[in-house]
Amino acid sequence: MQIIRVTSHDQLKDCFKVRFKVFVDEQQVPEHLEMDEKDESPEACHHFLILDGEQPVAAARWYEYQPQTAKFQRVAVLKEYRGQSLGKQIILAMEQQARELNCTSSILDAQCQAEGFYSQLGYHVISTEPFYDAGILHVRMKKPL
Repeated sequence: MQIIRVTSHDQLKDCFKVRFKVFVDEQQVPEHLEMDEKDESPEACHHFLILDGEQPVAAARWYEYQPQTAKFQRVAVLKEYRGQSLGKQIILAMEQQARELNCTSSILDAQCQAEGFYSQLGYHVISTEPFYDAGILHVRMKKPL
């Protein structure tokens, strides 16, 4: 498995393949909610991709949400690759880059069903109650970097 900091449009398209399978096909997120301005180019956001050989199997992205605060989004691992620590690996890779770029904390909006996963990585809930995003319940979580 190879973790890639996305720099090309082809790599970015591979990220979209993973995200569409997970969010649109599997979780029924409306397609128009899956893509936004941060997906316009590899430079619009910090995108990450995990490849199994040539096969894209996991993707995520982050951007500086507030000064020195990274916001992680669109963390997706193909169903058949879950349970292999790929989600953890991609989060750790994003945390490393965020630290390199002087971020001191990271936040994310976790689907409630994934709250335990992020808690194991050191994130804690900061939202007062769950909220809906794309029709799915989420909580906001934060971690010092």
